[in-house]
Amino acid sequence: MTSVLNVDSIAAKDGTSPVELTKQSAAKAWNNTNSTGTTINNSFGISSLGDTGTGIQTHNVTNSFNDANTVPTFTIDNNENQQWTSGLTTSAWATRNYNGSSYVDASVRTVCHGDLA
Repeated sequence: MTSVLNVDSIAAKDGTSPVELTKQSAAKAWNNTNSTGTTINNSFGISSLGDTGTGIQTHNVTNSFNDANTVPTFTIDNNENQQWTSGLTTSAWATRNYNGSSYVDASVRTVCHGDLA
């Protein structure tokens, strides 16, 4: 017999916290930043942002991943020709924006998939 669960919303026991995903592959952290400082415009699962230099940011997560084999990806608003992630740990990753001759600041949107610790 097939079961169907129809709901309008799912909430944590306290009624306000996000529901923890345990066996799904949904993004565990994401953010939107302007890449000039440590201002986070919007986020989920991100505790802070480190501005480690022009065009380089460290995205720190609220809950650590179980290992550093996560999959962070990102997009930027500028027409730069090189972007990459680096410095993968269980609690952070870095994004870098490079235009072929120097690092440049750009609006960054990141998302990271992986299993939480």
